[in-house]
Amino acid sequence: MGENSIRKDHVNLLWTGGWDSTFQLLQLLLIYKCSVSPFYLIHEDRPSTSIEIKTMKDIKNYLIKKYPHTKKLLSPTQFYALCDILPNKEITSAYQSIIKNTPIGIQYDWLARLCTEKNIFDLQMSIEKPVKSKENDWDAIFDTMLYEDVVHTQTVYRFDPKYKTSDIYKIFRHFVFPVRNITKVHMNEIATENGWGKIMNMTWFCHTPTFKMTPCGICKPCIQTIDSGLGWRIQYGRRVLSLFYRKIYWPLKAVIRSILIKLGLFSKKINS
Repeated sequence: MGENSIRKDHVNLLWTGGWDSTFQLLQLLLIYKCSVSPFYLIHEDRPSTSIEIKTMKDIKNYLIKKYPHTKKLLSPTQFYALCDILPNKEITSAYQSIIKNTPIGIQYDWLARLCTEKNIFDLQMSIEKPVKSKENDWDAIFDTMLYEDVVHTQTVYRFDPKYKTSDIYKIFRHFVFPVRNITKVHMNEIATENGWGKIMNMTWFCHTPTFKMTPCGICKPCIQTIDSGLGWRIQYGRRVLSLFYRKIYWPLKAVIRSILIKLGLFSKKINS
């Protein structure tokens, strides 16, 4: 077992300064009293990277000031740059195979390669319970392959080893999912009950912030925030813009793209 393998008294947590991972950080530190090593993957080209890093710094400083005992529990964040992650043909091949039928984010390829390279196990990934899912979409497939476990008295979810020959298992075998049974709205209720509201409102989610450093309303995390019932975190004007993009712009874009593909004027390659 490497130095990043989980110990009985310790938890590895993927922390981005976002809503879900910050909620889990608070649970681990304030409810379960676990020591935590946060991990963060630096995406050099993403406009929100500097905001996320500052957000984590601000949350950590506020957390330690309000709850002094957390200073001993919260280890320094381990930062890894995306450009430094070594290639892994098996993992990337598994990822490419998955996205042929089920669209999932490229970050899962990066994170799986990082965990394999650095020997990181039981890295907690805060993927929340969806508000709704269709029978054959990613969330439904995802949930059928999980089983319940307990870590520090908290119910968590893991991918079942009986799927170890599958491409999905190759990607997700290093991870534990601690908030898969909780929606974002439910997290908000728990946070309010525990007096964590100020900290949760410090979190950041948008990948392409406006020039005023506010959420754009149209990137995937913004749309997920709106759909999950936390649309109030995005300015009204941006929510209106989001509605326009989703109901008018994107459908037209898809139609135009389809026409251009048929005319041979647009590549059909998957943009990963």
